[in-house]
Amino acid sequence: MGRAFNKVVVANRGAVAARVLRALTEMGIRSVAVYSDADRDAPWLEWSSEAYRIGPAAARESYLDQRVLLEVLKQTRADALHPGYGFLAENAEFARRITDQDVTFIGPAARWIEDMGHKTKARDLAKEYGLPVGAGSGVLSGVPAEIVAAARKIGYPLLVKPAGGGGGIGMLTARDDEELVAAVEKSASLAQRSFSSAEVYLERLVERPRHVELQIIADNFGNCMHLFERDCSVQRRHQKVIEEAAAPGIPRATIDTLAGDIAGKLGGAGYNNIGTVEMLMDGDGKFAFLEMNTRLQVEHGVTEEVTGIDIVKTQIRLAEDHKLADVVPNAPTLDGHAIEARVYAEDPKRFFPSPGKLEVFRPPVATGVRIETGYREGLDVTPHYDPLLAKVIVKRATRDKAIDDTIEALDAFEVRGVKSNIPALITILNSDPFRAGAVHTGLIGELIK
Repeated sequence: MGRAFNKVVVANRGAVAARVLRALTEMGIRSVAVYSDADRDAPWLEWSSEAYRIGPAAARESYLDQRVLLEVLKQTRADALHPGYGFLAENAEFARRITDQDVTFIGPAARWIEDMGHKTKARDLAKEYGLPVGAGSGVLSGVPAEIVAAARKIGYPLLVKPAGGGGGIGMLTARDDEELVAAVEKSASLAQRSFSSAEVYLERLVERPRHVELQIIADNFGNCMHLFERDCSVQRRHQKVIEEAAAPGIPRATIDTLAGDIAGKLGGAGYNNIGTVEMLMDGDGKFAFLEMNTRLQVEHGVTEEVTGIDIVKTQIRLAEDHKLADVVPNAPTLDGHAIEARVYAEDPKRFFPSPGKLEVFRPPVATGVRIETGYREGLDVTPHYDPLLAKVIVKRATRDKAIDDTIEALDAFEVRGVKSNIPALITILNSDPFRAGAVHTGLIGELIK
């Protein structure tokens, strides 16, 4: 029947910290929040049973400082840690250091984090499990002639990508040999600074693809299922901005077959807790494995809305060694359509961050509009962290109604003191291509000039 956690440290900040702390409170589990100097007045701290200062504003001296987080675990005698997303959520070394303290890491086993965190290893595993994988290379050498030979074997156009990172950092396009060599050098430099690894590799560039991801949940006993898909095609700088469930225009049978096959293979291989298999779909409707994220996704809320399953609570229950059938006793079904729009403190045309004080911050209050945020009026948006202000999530019976009500909610969202991307979000949602479901990863570039 599993066990029950007594106290859980939430090693994150902002909207995700608020989300996890709220779930723990509702489950009757004591919680420990951590905060940097920049977040000392953050509203999500009010959800916690205890709160500990972990350092100055800079993430490397606070939320990324493994030593101080391990010290919080020791001081609080917590029996589990939830990493949220970002920061150390996909750091295998950190996960191992947690479990070495006889503390449960609420996420997949460290070996899965390690294997899926390295993109070429993940591609090799995907091939091993029989998943469709697009053309690509292994980790590149630093020899220009060998780089060009690898590229010509795949064929242009290409993407140069860091092997040990994500979030779109270091992803560069190359359409010929000269452009390739320069892109590899630049990508390797960015990868070294961002991920402490200069390893990069090549993938065949799919023009105007759709980005579709499959939500996986699994227990520690070899049982695994999927919670359908999300379409995350609307992106700027390879980072998601609008997500929805279900994916428009894709036959249900296609998704059910693909997702069911993936869930069966991952369960058989011993994957545990939650994860997201991300795929690219080309213009012919063919899918290719992109990567697997071994953590809670920013956009998990749209799946929660259409399935009625609380993914965060499910994640915690699975980490307590409950069997999947006890946590999700009935086969998941889809109900309605949900859209999430990410509101960022950034210029709505160039998408550059816009730090400053939130002189006015009034999210919409309406029936069926869900707001996830780590801010309140009067707080500073610091340049030290991702500029996400809030997630606006709307579920309605139909996609058209969800679009209309998301636009209405965004139009009612008052933000002053910093720039926000709300005008861009409304433009995208109200565009003919989006309304028609003709989404792809280049849509923002076509709509926002």
